[in-house]
Amino acid sequence: MGDRVRIVEVGPRDGLQNEKVPISVADRIAFIEALIGAGLEAVEVGAFVSPKAIPQMVGSDAVLRGVRHHANCELPVLVPNEKGYEASQAAGARLIAVFAAASESFSRANINCSIAESIERFKPVLVRAKADGVRVRGYVSCVLGCPYEGEIPQAAVVDVARMLWDLGCYEISLGDTIGVGTPVKARHLLRAVGGHVPMGNLAMHFHDTYGQALANLYAGMEEGCRVIDSAAGGLGGCPYAPGATGNVATEDVVYMLEGMGVATGVDLPRLVAATNVMSRLIGRPPLSRVAAALNAKVRVAK
Repeated sequence: MGDRVRIVEVGPRDGLQNEKVPISVADRIAFIEALIGAGLEAVEVGAFVSPKAIPQMVGSDAVLRGVRHHANCELPVLVPNEKGYEASQAAGARLIAVFAAASESFSRANINCSIAESIERFKPVLVRAKADGVRVRGYVSCVLGCPYEGEIPQAAVVDVARMLWDLGCYEISLGDTIGVGTPVKARHLLRAVGGHVPMGNLAMHFHDTYGQALANLYAGMEEGCRVIDSAAGGLGGCPYAPGATGNVATEDVVYMLEGMGVATGVDLPRLVAATNVMSRLIGRPPLSRVAAALNAKVRVAK
């Protein structure tokens, strides 16, 4: 596995949207700048959603304007509908993301509509994005389990992933939203979805609730997947998934990959420094084991 893996850093959006402590626009911009400075070339910067639903993402337009000068970086923003799309375009977004669930119950709890209705909402967004030359990434949540329905049939995941692919999404990110997956299940899922969406256009978005995320990522890499979503410091969680922890930590992913001889282009000490600043702002230590270990080494050295 000596080739390169593309890391999509989702901490500034998927991570911070679930934190109880609101982070200012200036601090979010500084966080993104630090992540890019550490070598991350794809950073999800915000979400154009209802401020009542996700108040932590208020000011995403200002955040995007503050970092969009990084022309060589991918800076996706989440949009739920046409209204969100229009707001994203007013802020200059060239890369957006839409999201659907493989679970009907989760879809209704999360976005108050069925899976089919969510896809219908995205259709005009995809049409307009194509006309505007805007690339669209697709998320599928609950691919390895749902807090309401338990295990999700592979066929349901395949159907949603294929619909998003057919609509024009250039990449489909498969999310283990509640972190219940295991390596064998992750491998079988990637294999099943890869039969309908090219493996080179799939991404893995695994949470670490049961401590399986790195093992699941490794299993997916063995199937040929080379895109990993992660969050600095293990930021995140899910308000509709009780007990779910954050995303797999970017530091832990980078340490594993570099140890395998897989290039990431990420400067680990600079990444940990960025994580430490955000950890102080939200008032808790990072969930990353690697960040904790490196921070401990620094304390001992002092």
